[in-house]
Amino acid sequence: MPLGGRAGGEAGGDEDDGRDALHILPLSILPLETPGLRRARLIKNVRLETVAELFNDVQTGSGQIRIDQLPKCFGHDGPESAPDPGPEFRRDLRKIGQIAESASFDVYSLRLELRRLNIAVDEAGALRLSAAKRAELTSYMRVFTRPLIEHVYGAQGASISSMDELIRLFAQPDVEEARRRLQLTADRLDIPLLEIPAFLEEYADIFLSLAYFKRCLDDIVPDVQGFLGWMAELYRVSEVRRDARQGRMLDEIGHDLTDISTSITGRFESFDNRSRDFWRDINPQSFRSIRDLIVTHHLTIGGVLCGLAVKMNLWKHRFSRGGGPIHRLEFIRSEILPGLAHIKTIEQASRNNMGM
Repeated sequence: MPLGGRAGGEAGGDEDDGRDALHILPLSILPLETPGLRRARLIKNVRLETVAELFNDVQTGSGQIRIDQLPKCFGHDGPESAPDPGPEFRRDLRKIGQIAESASFDVYSLRLELRRLNIAVDEAGALRLSAAKRAELTSYMRVFTRPLIEHVYGAQGASISSMDELIRLFAQPDVEEARRRLQLTADRLDIPLLEIPAFLEEYADIFLSLAYFKRCLDDIVPDVQGFLGWMAELYRVSEVRRDARQGRMLDEIGHDLTDISTSITGRFESFDNRSRDFWRDINPQSFRSIRDLIVTHHLTIGGVLCGLAVKMNLWKHRFSRGGGPIHRLEFIRSEILPGLAHIKTIEQASRNNMGM
């Protein structure tokens, strides 16, 4: 059945926000058969649990329920005389329950999870970042497009400002030297010259995912540093000085957040180095190697960044103006600590897989 959303795969407003977020999944993306369900969305709460959000506005706030409560909201969980929900509703709930287990709802992680679950989704439409987000990431993409431009166009490529423009130029190169270099690239990749634009599309998508995650990281790291400074102020209050357990909790949280941030930043530096190596020695194996490396890490990068983003966003929302020590300690204990060990476990496992 067709996907929800607007024609051409480009949504607007809230749906754009959802597809660009780490922690939000508009259910209109999924091929659901129950119209009412497609108006809701899944979100990650601060404990990194997936809940269904039925509404969200300034006046009423966010209406969140557990996934297993969805039948009640749609009139399918009553006395024995209540109507049977039907096979369509049961199939929808099964799909929602499966995808709810994902560690992150970014479009790149969702692609992998939906394929694994054999849930058919139009990836070219629903599972793409919004046009606004792609434009925002242009400066991040230059890190990965610059060696490509220099490889084919040399200094003449300095004016190319986006990957879309680059792909159009490669599809119809108007410089003889560029054609010669493109043919050389095709030969080294062992593909026909006519397939170069398709190769570049794949290259662009893979590195757009890195640019997206890098932008998320650059937003999150300053928040983590700000939170650590805010938390460190508690070491001076009497409640912490008198209770060693409180101090140990703050020590452990500070160590974990610092370790996670440092580790995932190091992973991105490794990706940058390997992408530069690819352009020094272009061949089919080197491209497959870097492609597989990045795709393999989508799920873990998404999971770590999603977890950090949800916690830091709530901290900024709750404590934009300081907060007393008792409230701070309770927030740290009840909202920051739960799930933090899981984030650390994901990052440690991924770091070990990269040999870092």
